[in-house]
Amino acid sequence: MSHPPHTPRLLPASAVQPTGPVDHPDWNYRPVLGRVQRLRFRMVVDLLGGDRFDRILEIGYGSGVFQPELARWCRELHGIDAHPLTGEVAGRLAQHGVTTTLTRGSAEALPYDDRFFDCVVAVSTLEYVESIDTACREIDRVLAPGGSLIVVTPGASALWSPVLAVATRQGASQYGDRRQRLQPALYRHFRPEREVRVPRFGGSVLRLYTGLRLRAGGTAA
Repeated sequence: MSHPPHTPRLLPASAVQPTGPVDHPDWNYRPVLGRVQRLRFRMVVDLLGGDRFDRILEIGYGSGVFQPELARWCRELHGIDAHPLTGEVAGRLAQHGVTTTLTRGSAEALPYDDRFFDCVVAVSTLEYVESIDTACREIDRVLAPGGSLIVVTPGASALWSPVLAVATRQGASQYGDRRQRLQPALYRHFRPEREVRVPRFGGSVLRLYTGLRLRAGGTAA
């Protein structure tokens, strides 16, 4: 018997605020654009596969919109982002019953002990990182042996560039060539376990999002 898809728990629209030029939390609540945006969070829940973890780190938590859902899947939740509004976001999350430890920092220099996390989640984040390989090495370092990295990233097809231009006023130029370089880098550093695509059919030309679950312990030095 099939079950209806899980609807991720998000921070209410009234509690979110933009934290930087590429953070648009209000998009998640718009009638049409919001449905597309929220697909990313459904993909993460799908990739979690019902597993629960001791500690989860969200890289690029932004306004904290997805933290209420991630808190359901772990004993201890952390988040890291480059913006300086850690206190404001943590306070808004606390008002809605979400306990989390937020830190200002970079994916290229994670301020955590080795093997500290069982799971790292990055939603539309790593394609903004200047040195993807450096970030991958850092993520691998803080993941426990056999730990999971879950990534959702936008498609790299030129078909979506006009859509990005309308939605973001920047288009694909904001990523440089990092959308194209991201997946090969992930496969160098981690062992792929599962991939989900939206839409499921149509190939890379029609790809809106790709979701990956990878396991710590790749082959790159």
